[in-house]
Formats: sequence, C-alpha cells, structure tokens
Amino acid sequence: MTRSSRRVTTRSIGWRNLSLAARFFPSGGRKALSHQHESTPVPGTVDWKVNGVRVIRGDQLDTNTPQTPGMNRAAAINAARVGAQKIWAGTVAIHPNAKTGAHHHGALESVIYVVRGKARMRWGEALEFVAEAEAGDFIFVPPYVPHQEINASTDETLECVLVRSDNEAVVVNLDIEPVEKPEAVYWVDPIHRQPS
Repeated sequence: MTRSSRRVTTRSIGWRNLSLAARFFPSGGRKALSHQHESTPVPGTVDWKVNGVRVIRGDQLDTNTPQTPGMNRAAAINAARVGAQKIWAGTVAIHPNAKTGAHHHGALESVIYVVRGKARMRWGEALEFVAEAEAGDFIFVPPYVPHQEINASTDETLECVLVRSDNEAVVVNLDIEPVEKPEAVYWVDPIHRQPS
C-alpha cells in the first residue's frame, strides 16, 4: 500500500464503514477504535474527550515505579496514569559510566529506544553476553532474560525510552556474579555481516 493510499483510506474510516477498517486493521478495526480492545463501541456511547488520546508531558512522568540500582525509571503510560491495558511506557536515565544491577522483567517483552548516549547491554545467566547500541537504535529484551544496562560513556547521560508488553512495571532484581569478560554478540544474517 502506498503512503498516499494509506492516507486516503485512513480518512475514509468511519463508524459507518467498518468493513473498510477491517481491510486495513488485522483486528477488523475493533482494536484500532476501542480503548478496551474488546469490541467496536456503538457510536455516541463513548466520551472520546475523556476516553481518547492522552498526552503525557515530559515534566509530568511518574518516578514512583519499581527501580533498579544504577538507573532512574519514570512511567509515562500505565494503567494507573492513562488506563493502558496492554503496555507500559516510560523513560530511563543512566548516569555517565554507571551500570544497573542485574534484573529481568518477568514474562514481559521490553523494547528500549536509545535517545541519547551509548548503551552497553549484558545478558545471560552470568551476564556472559554483550552488545552495544547508540542513539537511534532499538534493543529487544525477551521475557525472563537476566540483563544489565551500562552507560558506555564516561561523560554523557544515557537516555532511553522503554516500552513493555503489559500495563504494570515488573522488575525482578537479581544477585548475579557476572563473568569478567563477556562474549560480544552481533546481529548476523544475510543483510548484517559479522564484523571483522
């Protein structure tokens, strides 16, 4: 689908034309149009002013969220703040040359977007694997993976945006004795070659 056709069809989606929505949203349009993700609301039964889009200002983030030593997390989107049912989103800051304690996030999947700085991630039973990400990179952390975030810079704060696959912030801090020299892991596939 071209960008222009997507723009036109998005404008065409309305309450009377949900069959069109069904063609462009895998859920048949219901999830795209319903906050509760259960069914399409009946027109006129939802107060969209109160139950619609929410903007959370950067200076209004909630630091009353589970923390890991070495980082400062702040929640933007969760059940308590906006009624989110299936995601948690927020920010994290790690001071220069600092690292977090080892932890995991239970059954949740996590995505980290590096806004500023350079992140070094260690993971595994003894934090035996390592990879780095820079501003503009995404990091995926599967469920139950023991990991540690490290600010690889000695003079710049590492700033990231976090998104998790549930509406609550789950953090399980771990007592792990890390290996001294972790193994570097690179994304290698037909497009990404092993660095030399």
